[in-house]
Amino acid sequence: MRNITVKSSLELTQSQKQTLEKGLKDRYGEDITIEYVIKDILGGLIITDGEKLLDLSMSKDLLKIKKEAERIINEMHAASSAGAQLEKELTPSDIPAFLKFNLGNIVTGNLDIDICGKVIDVADGIIRISGLSSCKYNELLLVNKDTYAIAMNLEKDRVGAMLLNNIDKVSFGDIVYATGKTAEVPVGQALLGRVVNPLGQPLDGIRTLFTEKFRKIESPAPSIVDREKVSRPLSTGILAIDSMVPIGKGQRELIIGDRQTGKTSIAIDTIINQKGKNTLCVYVAIGQRAGEVAKIIRVLKENDAFEYTCMVVSAADDAPSLQYLAPYTGCAIAEEFMYDGKDVLIVYDDLSKHAVAYRTISLLLKRPSGREAYPGDIFYIHSRLLERAAKLCKQKGGGSMTALPIIETLEGDISSYIPTNIISITDGQIYLERELFRSGVRPAVNVGLSVSRVGGAAQYPAIRKLSSKLRLTLAHYRELAVFSHFGSELDDNTKRILEQGEKIVEALKQPQYQPMSVLRQTLILYLIANQLISDVDKKHLGDFLTKFHHFYYSSYPAQAKELNSGRDLSDNAAATIEVACEQFKAYYLASLKKGGLP
Repeated sequence: MRNITVKSSLELTQSQKQTLEKGLKDRYGEDITIEYVIKDILGGLIITDGEKLLDLSMSKDLLKIKKEAERIINEMHAASSAGAQLEKELTPSDIPAFLKFNLGNIVTGNLDIDICGKVIDVADGIIRISGLSSCKYNELLLVNKDTYAIAMNLEKDRVGAMLLNNIDKVSFGDIVYATGKTAEVPVGQALLGRVVNPLGQPLDGIRTLFTEKFRKIESPAPSIVDREKVSRPLSTGILAIDSMVPIGKGQRELIIGDRQTGKTSIAIDTIINQKGKNTLCVYVAIGQRAGEVAKIIRVLKENDAFEYTCMVVSAADDAPSLQYLAPYTGCAIAEEFMYDGKDVLIVYDDLSKHAVAYRTISLLLKRPSGREAYPGDIFYIHSRLLERAAKLCKQKGGGSMTALPIIETLEGDISSYIPTNIISITDGQIYLERELFRSGVRPAVNVGLSVSRVGGAAQYPAIRKLSSKLRLTLAHYRELAVFSHFGSELDDNTKRILEQGEKIVEALKQPQYQPMSVLRQTLILYLIANQLISDVDKKHLGDFLTKFHHFYYSSYPAQAKELNSGRDLSDNAAATIEVACEQFKAYYLASLKKGGLP
């Protein structure tokens, strides 16, 4: 038995029904039931059998006319842009006459039979659809011709999908069309300096986003043969990271820690530090408060970093479907730059909220929950996202995508489900410790639990050489500092190690949104490695290092330029630093003795 629904704007006459029923029985046979429904449509009929839809309404004809008008306008723009000479210069006023002349061909062409289904359940942005037996996973679906959804569950007799827009306008019985396509977003240079939502629509209200390029939000990661070894440094401008946990272009480095420990600040510092380094940036805000996003935009603009950055924002009050899509949209935008031969940095802030959004969608789709109520495929959700970050080989353009995913822990527990998942996918992690943060160490990087699996291969030679023993020295200091609380008497060697460690910690402290140049990092590391700051009091050390950098930069400009390139430290450069340090230190300490700062 086949059930057929006939929708019309007015009730059909008996004669019209008989004619229609005869045609349907000729097509489907005698074993059919026909349901007549009066619906608010613009004239004509809509006939559906649950799998296919024949739209004979005036709305369909008007849609064809609209598409033809858009095609003509686009052809006019394309011809004008290419400088082509038309036989007759078309103007917008010519379009109605052109359409009227071609109206017969537009409206009375071949009948379009669409693949369709029907909404049988809707709740919390999730719909279930009967029909659509040919639907594919992640296929873009069209509900009522103005609402989009993505197919997430393919069951025997129904499809589960998440709505992307107009969530409150979808109701039981609405028609769902299969598009045969997956979701795409606009990409290209036009997105730099813009704020968009996960659908690629502008949120900044500046101007319409115009780009001719589109890219699927889901695409395969580059293959092994298309990749190249990560060998070029991506400088964060944060001394504690660039010296001990270096990041390379094409690497995936996790930033992990409790709430309010400075994770986002590290990412923003890194974006600011890319100014003038030919590295484009994409920042993806997942489930963030609008006020926090506005603050980040303001900081980027104040530091002239917004012009090479694209913001993809899914606010905390957005539907879980948009929060789920946000990182894939950002990745698609970054991928376009990477395959265009450019270097790009992408920040996912944060994937903890992304995991929660996907868990919400899965539970609404009635999928069985797994460990900690997260679905079993949550690892695949993140791995297929992060694996798209890579350093491409020269044959593929040589571009790179560096990913900085952020994960929030609870009470420092990095062994819970989502953190361990992401740690196993990435190439290392920067662990921020709450106790260090509270004690005034900023950034609060725990060097014992932080690691970069790329290591010195993606580090400036000078910094690699000077920081080779820094991690061990700092770890030794923190171990002795714990035990020193239990003893009242310490030997001279232990006191010396503790004093040196305190000064290293002080030297590694860094203000927010003030990334360091390679020159400044090299100078500080040289002074630490050669213990040239042992006679500078700890409370004056930060001021001393800042002013020494200015002194060296102005007094030795040629050597400063050489050090800023990051090349290996020559004997002449090392000697120059020592001479400059002795000169400045003598002046600085003398000024302190006179009772004031120089």
